[in-house]
Amino acid sequence: MSDRIFAVIWALLCIGGLIVGWQIHSEYSYEPVGPRPFPVVIMALMLLCSLMLLVRRPEKVDWPSATTLRRLLIMMLALVIYAWSFEWLGFALATALLTATLGLLFGARLPAALLSGAFLGIALWYAFDRLLDVTLPLGAWLPQ
Repeated sequence: MSDRIFAVIWALLCIGGLIVGWQIHSEYSYEPVGPRPFPVVIMALMLLCSLMLLVRRPEKVDWPSATTLRRLLIMMLALVIYAWSFEWLGFALATALLTATLGLLFGARLPAALLSGAFLGIALWYAFDRLLDVTLPLGAWLPQ
């Protein structure tokens, strides 16, 4: 029953989000379609998911094991630290550390996690900063 209550509340919030998103207008056009489609599409997808949750037949769900809960807690903590240290450490280093941590949580060995974290941090920084021209922070520890 609690999943149905959640689905109804979430659907109402999504409808409110759709109303707010539809009212978004920009003084100037900086994208071909404007700023409205992204929030409207996201809210519509979330509304669809909440409606699917509302009409589905409930199944018996068991609580996850203590190991799984501990991993989820560590993952949430890693994401909070990533958001907190993003500007100070810079995108590349913060992303490398987050990727290595998540790799270790999913069973990677330490050298593989560190190598893939470093590669992903540098590759994503290059892709966003150089190819897509999205300015990302280098970090407070690097000379600007």
